[in-house]
Amino acid sequence: MYQKRNRSLSLGVLPMLDMNDIPSSSNGNHAPALRVMVVDDAAERAGVVQWALRRAGHEVIAHVASTFDLHRRVIELKPDVIIIDTESPDRDTLENLSLVNRDAPRPVVMFTNDGDNRKIREAVRAGVSAYVVDGLAADRVRPIIDVAVARFEQFQALRRELEETEGKLADRKLIERAKGILMKSAKLGEEEAYRALRKQAMDRNLQLVEVARQVVAVSELLG
Repeated sequence: MYQKRNRSLSLGVLPMLDMNDIPSSSNGNHAPALRVMVVDDAAERAGVVQWALRRAGHEVIAHVASTFDLHRRVIELKPDVIIIDTESPDRDTLENLSLVNRDAPRPVVMFTNDGDNRKIREAVRAGVSAYVVDGLAADRVRPIIDVAVARFEQFQALRRELEETEGKLADRKLIERAKGILMKSAKLGEEEAYRALRKQAMDRNLQLVEVARQVVAVSELLG
């Protein structure tokens, strides 16, 4: 078993946590087995990682030597989790992770020997859910992955909520703009312009924002 001392874990925007705070996986109550992709350029080290994952009850669906073409492989294989074991995350690794995080986000656990704070921040920005420094202990693999998945799901929920909020704000601004156009072009009051938009939406079985978008588009077309 590959194990070192002074291990620590960084999860998303949470402060650094000590590995000793994470319970071992010997206490029963486990999450379902996950399909895991392993990224490691050292065959012997990758074998240790895969052994630890299988011992924890997970399925290793692929082992790749680098993050080159990671974007395509993730879309193709659809792993539940990505495990990266590296001495230090280089620029190419972080850029490829950013592409995955943009198009096919997955929980990412990174085992590394590099505890530099700048590297940790860069990795988290690239989409790493758990950044584990200086140590892989077989009995810690499952709880680390469980925490990473939970943190990933929480982050995705917050991102969806933010996107929905931003979308609603953009829709509201568009409706206000369409109202202003009607108020100016048809000499309507604010309430009258709003009712006109709503009537158009109801008559044409469209959402209010879609009608507003069309009003703005026509106005821009006509100059």
